[in-house]
Amino acid sequence: MKPPPPAGEAVVEELRGNRPGPESVLPGEAAVADAAYRSLDGHQRGLRRVWPFLGPAFIAAVAYIDPGNFATNISGGAKFGYLLLWVVLSANLIAMLVQTQSAKLGIATGKNLAELCRERFSRRTSIGLWLQAEMVAMATDIAEVVGAALGLNLLFGIPLFPAGIIAGIGAFTILALQQMGFRRLEAGITVLVGVVVASFVFELFDSGPDGGEVAKHLVLPGFAGTESLLLATGIIGATVMPHVVYLHSALTQRRIVGRDEAEKKRILGFEKVDVVIALSLAGLVNLSMMIVAAALFHSSGLTGVETIDGAYEGLQTLVSDRAATIFGVALLASGFASSSVGTMAGQVVMQGFIKRQIPLFLRRAITLAPALLVLAIGLDPTDALVASQVVLSFGIPFALVPLLVIAANREVMKDLANPPWLSALAGVLASLIIALNVFLIIQFALPG
Repeated sequence: MKPPPPAGEAVVEELRGNRPGPESVLPGEAAVADAAYRSLDGHQRGLRRVWPFLGPAFIAAVAYIDPGNFATNISGGAKFGYLLLWVVLSANLIAMLVQTQSAKLGIATGKNLAELCRERFSRRTSIGLWLQAEMVAMATDIAEVVGAALGLNLLFGIPLFPAGIIAGIGAFTILALQQMGFRRLEAGITVLVGVVVASFVFELFDSGPDGGEVAKHLVLPGFAGTESLLLATGIIGATVMPHVVYLHSALTQRRIVGRDEAEKKRILGFEKVDVVIALSLAGLVNLSMMIVAAALFHSSGLTGVETIDGAYEGLQTLVSDRAATIFGVALLASGFASSSVGTMAGQVVMQGFIKRQIPLFLRRAITLAPALLVLAIGLDPTDALVASQVVLSFGIPFALVPLLVIAANREVMKDLANPPWLSALAGVLASLIIALNVFLIIQFALPG
């Protein structure tokens, strides 16, 4: 007869042990685990039942409101008004599916995507995947640090290179929260996400958008020539950030350990709530960026606003210095939060693929160097952001395809393996995203 699963207290006690592996990179919280098992055992009700499971998706959601999103959404709203809102909404729904798949991988297997790739693929393939993932991590850092530096420059007039150093120090400070427990880090990053959300909600009300047009274009697909199609391609194509596909599986792999297959399904149900809440907030921010740009810049004839600093100056001119300052604060919070998340993802990738890790703060210092070099040689910040997004696009297939292949494998995933219909849907969406990213890379390489 099969023995009953261990009591929640026993699992929590195990979590208190010093186990090797990703848990040393992403330490669990015994108190959170204890509350989670009480929820799973039926001793919690209402919000208190869900609360222990919230957090991982909020960290992953940071990638969807990073500085790279600012320029794309603002440019789309300025050029085409409310026309492409449906694209932003569609991209956000795709992101929910992908991040749920990643979270499920960690819950079902107790391993992250990088570890599973190392186990399931050849050593040569694993090394190749690791090297490209490290390249993606550096490109991510360039976008985040440059974005935060630009925020400091706009708010305080600090030159970009010293602002980049300050941005790096800010990311160090956020990562230091992890030394006090991962729940503290989750809380810190969630606060920064909250700052971004609150800032754009304020901008949304301050800009006075046309509610009828917003509602219409959220559900009515449409384009206005080749340029709008290209921009829509950029919005959807940059939906999936490869580093958080790896990271989300690590965030869930040992946070709450399911004691049997049925309990893993319940944990996944709670994690879906986490994903929906976190990415709905991220979607609200991206929609707000485009709506504000449409209401202010497009309606005023300023259709050429394509850069972050151009948007800042436009807000100063059309609304007020206060509105521009709030925009700058949102950009700064986004840069700080996303830079920290990128560093964590890089650590998970290295540990998972090659069973090696370096101190988190040393990794932060190493990956900060390319971003500081970009600022030191005086490259245009917006151009640097665009280039970094192209590198991220290159990394998409190498994270997304292994994720979906493994998620459909019943031998690995057991009862949480994707059913055929979900594998088919995810495959179609993955193919679309990959095709769009290839198109973006071609457009970037051959601008003529």
